[in-house]
Amino acid sequence: MSAHIISGKDIAENLLDNELSPRVEALKAKGITPKLIVILIGDHAASASYVRQKEKFAERAGIKAETWRYEDDVTETKILDEIEAINQDESIHGVIVQLPMPKHISIEKILRAIKPEKDVDGFTPENVGQLFLGEPTLECCTPKGIIRMIEASGEDFNGKHVVVVGRSNIVGKPVAILALNKNATVTICHSRTKDLDAQIAQADILIVAVGRPEMINGAQIPEGCTVIDVGIHRKEGGGLCGDVHFDSAVKKARAISPVPGGVGPMTVFSLIENTIEAAEKSL
Repeated sequence: MSAHIISGKDIAENLLDNELSPRVEALKAKGITPKLIVILIGDHAASASYVRQKEKFAERAGIKAETWRYEDDVTETKILDEIEAINQDESIHGVIVQLPMPKHISIEKILRAIKPEKDVDGFTPENVGQLFLGEPTLECCTPKGIIRMIEASGEDFNGKHVVVVGRSNIVGKPVAILALNKNATVTICHSRTKDLDAQIAQADILIVAVGRPEMINGAQIPEGCTVIDVGIHRKEGGGLCGDVHFDSAVKKARAISPVPGGVGPMTVFSLIENTIEAAEKSL
């Protein structure tokens, strides 16, 4: 048996063309063009690559996307002032601050400064709280993209056992809540979990977001499981890999996301969708 490959790239492009573009056209007919600002501090190759993908997807959907670039030594006050200007500008519907940021800038302070209605990354305490309560909100991009991917692969969450490996505020916790909101039974595993293999063995859907190269292999994955690999790492000999050992996992899983071309494009798709949603709510 070989798993169905869940191509986040294909799903994202299909949804961009068939779902998002018509919504943008409807907004433009009312005189509104959704606008996203990406704040990029310093020179990080990975961040620059993500930003290019965001600009490409934005153009495809028909929205405006601007990248505001700053040197590593920019002051926290300067970034806070820029965010306040964005908060006040009605022509801007969404803003994200690309991580990582220099150590002298407080991520918490920056996130709390963003107006929740323009927080298209879904990271402000208000939006995270609404997500937890199951209320409509701008959902965190990677978790939102993961849920859409799983559903696009033909999987139904209702009554399924979802095992999440990783408990970060960016992926692990919010994706667990989103799955719970879709009537899944959810287990969150982490570095202190006893007998990780026994927990993984129960999974109908396995989401791995630990940040460790090829930590999970095919021997641990139950037959017929749907596997989403959130990690992305550069291999020593060149090429990329995820948190899951793909070659062994693909023989056991029902469906699996590749690295690259899996979760990454769906994260960017969700960012564009959140920007459009923010523009629709501004009407």
